[in-house]
Amino acid sequence: ALFYPDRLPLQEKRLDLFSLKEMTFEEPDTETFRGLPLAISAICEGGSMPTVMNAANEMANRMFLEGRIHFLTIYDWIEKAMQHHQTIANPSLSQILEIEQETDAFLKELVP
Repeated sequence: ALFYPDRLPLQEKRLDLFSLKEMTFEEPDTETFRGLPLAISAICEGGSMPTVMNAANEMANRMFLEGRIHFLTIYDWIEKAMQHHQTIANPSLSQILEIEQETDAFLKELVP
């Protein structure tokens, strides 16, 4: 997103997971990577919430690229949209499309 729509060429060799001898994993730092608990929350809530999380993420990133919000506030805006939304258990396609538009409108209304 930082160089959109351009892509920077890779200077390093591509990662080959088969050539690694060992891999270790640690608990994720959810304070630094705030999108992870938001995504988990959206998945656990189910229904229309993942749609809201995705639509809010797209809109917040667009607003950042337009200079309307700061990078470090992207997750704040996503969280506000998720808190505002009343989940629909089994949304239809037309409801999903409407929810995307409502989420966009909600964030546009909050951000000057």
